Amino acid sequence: MSTQFTDPYVSTTKFDREVNEYRVLSREYERRGWFLVEAQFPFIFAVMAACNIKPSPLVLGVLLDYSNYDTLPPSVRLVDPFSREPFTGSQLPTQLLRGLPMQQMQLPGLPPNAGLQFRQAQPLMQFHHPDDIPFLCIAGVKEYHEHPGHSGDSWELHRSSGAGRLVRILEVIHRYGVAPIQDFNVTFRFEVGLQFGEPPT
Repeated sequence: MSTQFTDPYVSTTKFDREVNEYRVLSREYERRGWFLVEAQFPFIFAVMAACNIKPSPLVLGVLLDYSNYDTLPPSVRLVDPFSREPFTGSQLPTQLLRGLPMQQMQLPGLPPNAGLQFRQAQPLMQFHHPDDIPFLCIAGVKEYHEHPGHSGDSWELHRSSGAGRLVRILEVIHRYGVAPIQDFNVTFRFEVGLQFGEPPT
């Protein structure tokens, strides 16, 4: 949690607006697998399930810190939905892959538009080392605007557009990280040990 330097009344009022906006449509979000677990200024904790497959797995948690909102955008972390510990790069259950426009590779000797077509994916969760805590690389997220690679894209350019709004951030995470999950690929391995003692009576 950051030191609160914005007028607390301003931040808490805007925080409450975000939470209330979510709660108006909370039943609809639950149908999509979003569950708001806790909302106490400055933190919001939500979990997301992949409800398009059965049984529906709990995929991830999202921890948002709205300290100093909206002088600053919220901090966003993908976390373990049970412990609330931030995922490291190697632990991420999803990298939030966003498909880029189709690319065309023209091969010599072939007529125009008869080459290879391929689509690349851009991960929205960024990190340099597998042990780093990744950040959500979109405008409206504190870690994005603090990254030196985005020094030309300040929060002030996005502040009035709704970029830091709770529902918008959850929508991005769901769209690119949870909704694409289509099936299970699970291997079970049980190791059974022996328990000694008197049989139960």
